[in-house]
Amino acid sequence: MIKTIRLIMIMLLLQHVGFSQAREILKVREWREKNENRLLKEYLNFLSVPNIAADTVSLLKNADIIMEMLRTSGVQKVQLLKPVTKGAAPAVFGEVITPGAKQTIIFYAHYDGQPVNPANWYKGLDPFKPVLTNGPLGNSFQILPVPDAQTSIDPDWRIFGRGASDDKAGVMSIITAYQALVSSSQKPSVNIKFFFEGEEEAGSAHLGEIMETHRSLLGSDLWIMCDGPVHQSGRKSISFGVRGDANMELILYGPNKPLHSGHYGNWVRNPAWQLVQLMATMKNDKGEVTIKGYYDDVAPLSELEKKALREMPQVDEQMKKELGIVTTEMEGKSLYESYNFPSLNINGIRSADVGAMAANVIPVKASVVLDLRQVAGTDWQKQQQKVVEHIRSRGYYVTEKEPTEEERAKYPDIIQVIRKSGYNAQKTRMDLPVAEKLINAIQSTTAEKVVRVPTMGGSLPLFIFEQTLGATVITVPIANHDNNQHAENENIRIRNLWNGIETMASIMLMK
Repeated sequence: MIKTIRLIMIMLLLQHVGFSQAREILKVREWREKNENRLLKEYLNFLSVPNIAADTVSLLKNADIIMEMLRTSGVQKVQLLKPVTKGAAPAVFGEVITPGAKQTIIFYAHYDGQPVNPANWYKGLDPFKPVLTNGPLGNSFQILPVPDAQTSIDPDWRIFGRGASDDKAGVMSIITAYQALVSSSQKPSVNIKFFFEGEEEAGSAHLGEIMETHRSLLGSDLWIMCDGPVHQSGRKSISFGVRGDANMELILYGPNKPLHSGHYGNWVRNPAWQLVQLMATMKNDKGEVTIKGYYDDVAPLSELEKKALREMPQVDEQMKKELGIVTTEMEGKSLYESYNFPSLNINGIRSADVGAMAANVIPVKASVVLDLRQVAGTDWQKQQQKVVEHIRSRGYYVTEKEPTEEERAKYPDIIQVIRKSGYNAQKTRMDLPVAEKLINAIQSTTAEKVVRVPTMGGSLPLFIFEQTLGATVITVPIANHDNNQHAENENIRIRNLWNGIETMASIMLMK
């Protein structure tokens, strides 16, 4: 029965690619099937090491683990690439030279993760004590024991833990793909370099420094970025662009101490009310940003990009049902069409206490963190400045520091603006010859047509790669779309992890 299924799979694969490539991928799959219990335990151990971007000590422990994984796999020149700035997290580098290879591909993933609030995780799950479950959260959700060597692993089981999908899954799949090739006596067709970053979730502030300092090691024909989710249809996908990103924090000041809302309500203005009223002037009820000039610099889509959007599987109704919503913000535009517009999002808003700690007060201040996603043509610093100019147009005095007593006495409406660092969007042309080779390689791992995505919704610092190294960059995601990255209950479906190994191996074998 198993042999019959494999024969059918081979026949399906041959609809798209040559027999040789499909046979090579089946060898990778067979090796993984024999070793998946060991691989699962190794991955759970990897996830148990905290990787919050602000925790440099823990990040170095992660880097040490990755270096050992590379060395054990036979990778050469394994080392830390450090930036000039002391205390910043290093990148982990390794290299494999293939005799006769004419191309060099660098595989990228990041090992740092987003902050966590354990209180928000399902029934006390510890983000850094990863667990195996029988599926996603739901009525039948169960935590499973780690299987022994004789127990088969259901590919629809999931692993819950911080970094499980974003982006230790990328690190694991890339390194394991090379292990699979070596262990199944297969030789890559390209020179391979490994580059694992430790500051992506902190904005890649020192990535440019690392690249400038170690430029001689980072020459390549193509960078493969393994991050983000596959298409919501479940099909494998490749993305030719990513959005840029930048954050801003706004702090609106009220009275210099909390006031009784009965004694002073209707007389002292409430900074929370002022802030939400100001936010309401930045967007209309159609989801359009109303800040002057916010869309002016957006680059138009190419004909190939428009064609790719038309051909993509439509998932809007599926996602509405999954997310429990009826309407969307940009009505009339699909999810993937909306990626091509700069966005303005409220990450969080805060003033006085709520819930059990709520009190009848007028608070002293209110704050909001804004997330500004960039698209091709826009500049993150200019977009931040447009937000500032909009605030000024509403009559506010803008300062970059906490206001002094003199400023509070002089200006009735005061906002402190804290601009965070960011980066611009990046795009790679969809008609490059290497793009077609890449699609054919990945197609060898699946019978379903690979989805071509002009721009993915998330952000990666690919602009830095292009600007600093002149690199050609394409993103190949592996995680399930419902992985809860950047939030509580982050998870990876095991099938996606196994598929990711085959995907990365196919690129290493790319003809």
